[in-house]
Amino acid sequence: MSKIIVLTGAGGVLCGALAKALAKEGHKIAVLDLRKEAADVIASEINANGGTAIGVAANVLEKDSLEAAKLEVNNQLGPCDILINGAGGNHPLGTTSNTHLKEEDLANDTDGFKTFFDLDPSGIKFVFDLNFIGTLLPTQVFAKDMVGKKGCSILNISSMNAFTPLTKIPAYSGAKAAVSNFTQWLAVHFSKVGIRVNALAPGFFLTDQNRSLLTESDGSLTARGNQIIDQTPMGKFGEPEDLVGTTLWLCGEGASFITGVVIPIDGGFSAYSGV
Repeated sequence: MSKIIVLTGAGGVLCGALAKALAKEGHKIAVLDLRKEAADVIASEINANGGTAIGVAANVLEKDSLEAAKLEVNNQLGPCDILINGAGGNHPLGTTSNTHLKEEDLANDTDGFKTFFDLDPSGIKFVFDLNFIGTLLPTQVFAKDMVGKKGCSILNISSMNAFTPLTKIPAYSGAKAAVSNFTQWLAVHFSKVGIRVNALAPGFFLTDQNRSLLTESDGSLTARGNQIIDQTPMGKFGEPEDLVGTTLWLCGEGASFITGVVIPIDGGFSAYSGV
């Protein structure tokens, strides 16, 4: 049965791929992104391939923007059946330069060098807002369409570092842990009105945000990229298509009794002790 599916952050690599995959299943897709032009590119590709999609500008940190987006979605496609909260990301101001603090780091005055003590609260707040508030607000706006209907669900995007935090990125790791916790809370809260709530926890996928951190300009891996691959039993980065099967399952009737789960999709990274 065709659903009306709203995806935030869908102008990006991962959620753009999910939007296309869901459109192939016959669903009507609202591609939401802060960058209207990026949303339109994904929507145009879906429509050119015989699907139905619209590109919509939306700032997930501004409720008025989301309300305007909802009005557009409702007018052009109808009420939302499934929401995928894909907007998120990190910020350099919430990231340390080194993985471990050394005593001599406190005397390092190199421009841009940051220890834990130098982390900027504004950068940390940005990361928490983008990932957590950027999941909460779209849910407040679009889940109203779902109350009391059958077959409705919400899919959040957490991260494998919500289970075990990665070095250097305390803000992002903490924010994604909040998304996982919120997924469980919301699943219980919405359990009596027919809305299931689950989350994906992707491992390492190359995106526009992390490509320069994990690969060199010639395509070879950086030191951190090599470290990640060495810790990933399947020995590779994830491809956007690797998220599709779990997404279709969690959003479909085959998962009708599943709510409040966070599914790692990480090539075994979170299962590997390193020895």
